[in-house]
Amino acid sequence: MSRKPENNWDASNALDNVDVLAHEAQKFKELVDGCEGGTSSDELVASSGTVLKGKIVELTKDYVAVDVGLKSEGLISVSEFYDPSELRLGGEIEVLLEQAEDEKGQIVLSRQKARKQRQWEYILRNCSEGSIVKGLVLRRVKGGLMVDIGVEAFLPGSQVDNKRVKELDSYVGKTFEFKILKINQERQNVVISRRELLEAERIQKRGEMLETIQEGALRTGVVKNITDFGVFLDLDGIDVLLHITDMSWKRVRHPSEMVKIGDVLEVVVLTIDHSKGRVAVGLKQREKSPWEEIEDRYPVGTKVTGRVTNTTSYGAFMEIEPGIEGLVHVSEMSWSAVADPSKIVSRGEFRDAVVLSINKEEGKISLSMKQLERNPWENVETNYPVGSVFQAEIRSLTSYGAFVELEPGLEGLIHISSLGGGKRVSHPSEILKKGAMVECAVLFVDKDSRKITLALKDGADVTSHDLETLYAPGQLVEGVVTKVSSFGAFLDLYKGGEGLIHINELSDRPVGRVEDAIELGERVTAKVLSLDSESKKFNLSLKGLEPSERVLHSSAHQGG
Repeated sequence: MSRKPENNWDASNALDNVDVLAHEAQKFKELVDGCEGGTSSDELVASSGTVLKGKIVELTKDYVAVDVGLKSEGLISVSEFYDPSELRLGGEIEVLLEQAEDEKGQIVLSRQKARKQRQWEYILRNCSEGSIVKGLVLRRVKGGLMVDIGVEAFLPGSQVDNKRVKELDSYVGKTFEFKILKINQERQNVVISRRELLEAERIQKRGEMLETIQEGALRTGVVKNITDFGVFLDLDGIDVLLHITDMSWKRVRHPSEMVKIGDVLEVVVLTIDHSKGRVAVGLKQREKSPWEEIEDRYPVGTKVTGRVTNTTSYGAFMEIEPGIEGLVHVSEMSWSAVADPSKIVSRGEFRDAVVLSINKEEGKISLSMKQLERNPWENVETNYPVGSVFQAEIRSLTSYGAFVELEPGLEGLIHISSLGGGKRVSHPSEILKKGAMVECAVLFVDKDSRKITLALKDGADVTSHDLETLYAPGQLVEGVVTKVSSFGAFLDLYKGGEGLIHINELSDRPVGRVEDAIELGERVTAKVLSLDSESKKFNLSLKGLEPSERVLHSSAHQGG
């Protein structure tokens, strides 16, 4: 599209045409020599990449013709003009000289590259790493976003926000402030961050909040994250923890039962840790504690009805009113031994119990279910006198004997030493079977320690119903040392009762210290000296017993 001077010559006006040609040549030279700073045509040819000013001399549907004062005009695609107001005849614009002459003899210009060059020069002149700039998010690219900050800058996905971002497309078309992380002049690229500005703002806000916030203050926060142990709230741009135990006076299995992401909660500031910059808040503290005046509502001994909320290996929790839960320990569920509380009660069912104790400060109530039942130990000495015979079921076998159930909640022990009719028995299972019914004779009853010692009627030599006969002076008895004092050792006898071996009866030789002659937990065979009928306690002696006899005899009952 080169524009050439008209050449309508003839012989009659040759002189005039020469004058015209000279004028046009002089004009072209002036334009070339004086183009925007007086750059010569030779210099322009050698300065590809230079930004020049030009004038729009022609417009078409697809191209713009720009005169920059060179031998021809350059054509630029309309698509390179972002601003439609620039597309007007006579308008001046900046263009970049890509090529002084192409294969068609035309100069090659670019409006877009001129703009980018000017933008890059602006960035280098006005910005540095660490500078704060404002930019428009243009589009999503692999690994992040492209942002227009005067030049296109790369915003990595990890630098978009200070929280996890699932959808980057939601940021396209929005304007934010950014921090310049890196400027690479050689590659002409810029890496920016929004996250660093948000983090700096968060730290500043946290500092300001920690200076002004007070314990007990009411604050409004938005649920930001939910975990197993609680909820994190955004409190004026600061993350605070609402622990699961501070969400409700009721038992909360998981925070998601009460809240969801985005919920707005009014909470109470509980604690402030200035050194660590942490704040804990509570939701349940906005309401009156149900534990206030708890002793007045549920005095010890009060019968209550509660809903079973949870069972554990050590008992069951019961809610007796909203926010008030008590524990029925496994030992208080029944007078009988309970191995698995879930087999006694089920979650959700209502059961009656009695209040045993209250600890208001720790928020604990101890309950009992068995106290509502008859205590089988209450009249045990009357109902099961020594020497009486009863039918009983074998409930369990151990290495030292068999436990039988006389009635629900009342068990007695048949010690292994009473089995076998004088023959050595290694384990009760050699003679007895779990679940079998046996006929037992009562040897000893201790209501206070809740112990009943039994013997098989056919396996024990029970010729009298009194202890004097069962433990006649001179008879050998077996037991385990349960206590050592300065004056002697106490034995828990296998057939029932308690015996004392005085320090003077520990050995045929003088003993300086009881611990030198006998040990706590040691199983021994001793000789009965006498019986105190009122206290049902025996005086025992180790004198006259051979060590081999003592060891041999006790080794037969290891575990008992």
